[in-house]
Amino acid sequence: MDKRLTETLRHVAEFYDARKVGDVGPLGFRRSTDLMTLLKCLNRLIPEGVVRPGETRFLDLGCADGRVNVFLSYLVRISAGIELDEWTLDEYGSLKFELENELNQSGLPAPPANIYLFHGDSMDDRTHRQVLDETHTSLEAFDLFYTYLVMHDEFARLIQRHAKPGAVFMVYGLKKIMPAYDGLRLLDQLSPMEGILALYVKE
Repeated sequence: MDKRLTETLRHVAEFYDARKVGDVGPLGFRRSTDLMTLLKCLNRLIPEGVVRPGETRFLDLGCADGRVNVFLSYLVRISAGIELDEWTLDEYGSLKFELENELNQSGLPAPPANIYLFHGDSMDDRTHRQVLDETHTSLEAFDLFYTYLVMHDEFARLIQRHAKPGAVFMVYGLKKIMPAYDGLRLLDQLSPMEGILALYVKE
């Protein structure tokens, strides 16, 4: 990555990481990906071809406020996300607006217009059809899937049934114990990346 892109991604990561929710407080049931950790992971994800700048079609299966989508939008062709909780997804617009103001003040580019977020159930065919209608990308055409541990078993089965061979499933929040999923092979030479991100490939 060039210096300007790295600076932009660092700014995006710092912005969202300062607005995390986690294990305590009224939103303790929610989890926020640490984007600075993902930034470090890019040093391997890009050279290994997991993220192919300008080509990869990315789908976050539980995107919450869309922070991972915004972060990866600078690198991928399509950055799509699905979130079941509408009130959580509603935070996307105001956070992105605030971020864009900060980026503008710093002379850095706003996120590209390749982000598509959907309120719905990632396991529901009706949601998949909505994604297809708006992005012209079927579930079978996505290259990279993501979740923060929640429902990882169910999402693994979804990917096993519908994803194309070679598609990668990234699970954030795994550490020492790497679960096994039918039809998916752990990329053990890469996992757990930065001690927290596990990668599986659809066979």
